[in-house]
Amino acid sequence: MLKDAMPEIITNCLPGPKSAQVIKRRNEAVPSAIRCGYPVVIKQGAGAVIEDLDGNRFLDFIGGVGVLNIGFSHPEVVEAVKAQADKYFHGMFNVVTHEGYVKLAETINALAPVKGDKKRTFFANSGAEADENAVKIAKAFTKRPNIIVFSGAFHGRTLLTMSMTAKKAYAKGMGPFPDGVYRAEFPYTYRRPEGMPEEKAIGYYIEKLYETFNDCSDPEHVAAIVVEPLQGEGGFIPAPLEWVKAVRKICDAHGILLIADEVQCGFCRTGRMFATEYWQDAGVQPDIITMAKSIAGGVPLSGITARDEIMQSVPGGVIGGTYCGNPLACAAALKVIEIMQRDKLAERSVEIGKKVMARYRDWMEKYAIIGDARGMGGMIGIEFVKDRTTKEPDAQLVGQLIAEAAQHGLLLENAGIHGNVIRFLAPLVISDRQLDAGLDIFESAIKKCTGSKITSQAC
Repeated sequence: MLKDAMPEIITNCLPGPKSAQVIKRRNEAVPSAIRCGYPVVIKQGAGAVIEDLDGNRFLDFIGGVGVLNIGFSHPEVVEAVKAQADKYFHGMFNVVTHEGYVKLAETINALAPVKGDKKRTFFANSGAEADENAVKIAKAFTKRPNIIVFSGAFHGRTLLTMSMTAKKAYAKGMGPFPDGVYRAEFPYTYRRPEGMPEEKAIGYYIEKLYETFNDCSDPEHVAAIVVEPLQGEGGFIPAPLEWVKAVRKICDAHGILLIADEVQCGFCRTGRMFATEYWQDAGVQPDIITMAKSIAGGVPLSGITARDEIMQSVPGGVIGGTYCGNPLACAAALKVIEIMQRDKLAERSVEIGKKVMARYRDWMEKYAIIGDARGMGGMIGIEFVKDRTTKEPDAQLVGQLIAEAAQHGLLLENAGIHGNVIRFLAPLVISDRQLDAGLDIFESAIKKCTGSKITSQAC
């Protein structure tokens, strides 16, 4: 079966001839701004394995950038979507009520660790839509105009979420941007000021938040502070719990809502159904959670959850949309959650994370080009530097590692504000044998690329 297959490249070069033809057509038909550097045209996928048009098989450590926590084409999800398709594809929730939407909202309400007893959830189509709607809700509840986001943040590519996203390569030439979006420094403790003891770092980053109040918006005009519990595009950086607790206190003191963006880190990726369950264990809960990516196993869907009084403050017509909570997506999501709970994928995420971190720490002992490895559960980043003392980022090496690994059947992707982090987001259904094989390919790429600088071998 494909889901049990190991990586195998059977063509003389990549992309193979059939894949190369489709990539050529892509280059003629699709905007070049939607970039893809991988020599892969997918024919089918199962578990953590992709087979291309030429019969090459790749292990996927990218997982659709966090979408495929239950893997490609899970047969039970396929059947759930087929069963729903036999009934109806679409039922706009403003026009007809469909039970799948209601049942999924009830399910999420019971799971999401937001502050408050009674919760409400509604659905959108993408992570960007979820984040934008969360801001609308916060403004409706607080009657305040401003929000605070952080360095390294990624929240989407709509006009508002481009403004919230830190890296402006995602928003080049798209200004002017909406007013009222202000940025504080995220606690990227690996890159704290030189010479600062680690125990001083949390206080330093909290002071940076107060500076944002002083320089940009006083707290009485801030509707929400938006935090990724574990930054994704920013470099797979966990938000330290002591910092989160301090931010929660600041929010409570000033009537600010705390929004947790769990678009990438939710649905068992970090070892819990939601990463904010770790916050809850530490006595902290967000007011609003946004979610997407793995919620429906690859069918477009996102969600926003908050307590009753916050959700009920929103005027009629402000939230909702034509495709929001599509019946096919809701059917997929209900089955995904059932599988995750039944098959204990949160626990599996922890097991995978321990295995990956053990290898990464071993590599840190052997290869001076690795500066840091960090993460939560099965969401892990490994950061490459030219020099451990200066911590100068090495994005060029990361590009070479990605190209070299692909030639041997492993798909990796970069992250980080400097592009020098490789993210680990392999499907949580990956076998130990496959995981070991992927890590072996990764290490072989490190050995080759640090032994002599190479270029891609693509034909």
